[in-house]
Amino acid sequence: MKIQNSFRLGLFGGLGVLVAVVIGGGVTALATILTYVGAALFLALGVDPAVSFLERHGFKRSLAILTVLIGILAVFAGLILSIVPVIVEQVNNLIESAPKLFASIDQQALENWWNATLPWLPYSEVMKNIQTFLADNISAITGGVLQSVIAIFSGVFGAVIVLILTLYFVASLTTLKRGIYQLVPASKRETFIDISEEISTSVGRYVLGQVLLGLCNGVLTFLFLTVLGFFVGPIQYTALLAFIAFVFSLVPLVGTITGSIVITLAVWVFDGWPAVLIVAIWYLIYMQVEAYILSPRIMNRAVKVPGVVVVIAALAGGTLLGILGALVAIPVAAAILLIINRVVVPRQNEL
Repeated sequence: MKIQNSFRLGLFGGLGVLVAVVIGGGVTALATILTYVGAALFLALGVDPAVSFLERHGFKRSLAILTVLIGILAVFAGLILSIVPVIVEQVNNLIESAPKLFASIDQQALENWWNATLPWLPYSEVMKNIQTFLADNISAITGGVLQSVIAIFSGVFGAVIVLILTLYFVASLTTLKRGIYQLVPASKRETFIDISEEISTSVGRYVLGQVLLGLCNGVLTFLFLTVLGFFVGPIQYTALLAFIAFVFSLVPLVGTITGSIVITLAVWVFDGWPAVLIVAIWYLIYMQVEAYILSPRIMNRAVKVPGVVVVIAALAGGTLLGILGALVAIPVAAAILLIINRVVVPRQNEL
């Protein structure tokens, strides 16, 4: 009997491990889809406060949802029809001007600088090695370009899927919540509903706050570069730089400073002095305003998380899930702190 029991225990243990491996493999295979679903649900929670706002002002739930969905589609269509063509045009101009930029470099001046700075490395040998490397690795380089193109199309496809899922989640968010609440025991349902609603409200406010900060940076960048063009000459790729400012500002903590560095370097390359100095000063001032005025006033109403927790959560989320992880890390940290304060701490006090 002992042998049989041991055999049964080992058999069921092995089956349990096998099932765990299969589940892990399935989750890994579905990682992209799960990421789309998580991003769409995150955005839907960000849109839900707008629906609630319309409901408080006399709209029926269905009409409020329809109004918000039309607004989202209108913004998406406006982005495609107005901003995207300008950005594509400026990107094409950038690609066309890149060879001229490299061709304008004085080869003789570059060789003289190289010989004066690095006399132990023959300039002709370095150029020859570079040409040989490019010739030997042309297939790998073209393959990398092809992979980049595929990644861009995959990103566009993913954005469309996330948009469709977001629209669905916005329309059925109340039904989804009601279904989840019914799975909780009746004795604990009221507390669970209160905590869940508070978490979803915090997430929604956080998403709106982050988008608002991005819009502030993007709009102010566009206006500033446009006005600056009247004094120092037209700034190249203004719309593209404003879009970069908006996108980077969506990333917490490091997004604004990273976008500012990219934009300043772009102005330095394409517009030169003194535009780069003015832009650098502008972003130094703007980052202070955002850090001490805009961000506290917007985000303190959304999530109340200590600064050290914000930093740790953003770093951990970015390491695990990249940009999406950095975006959702702060509201997730706020949700964990809320659960600890509302559930764990009261239970510990009762012991």
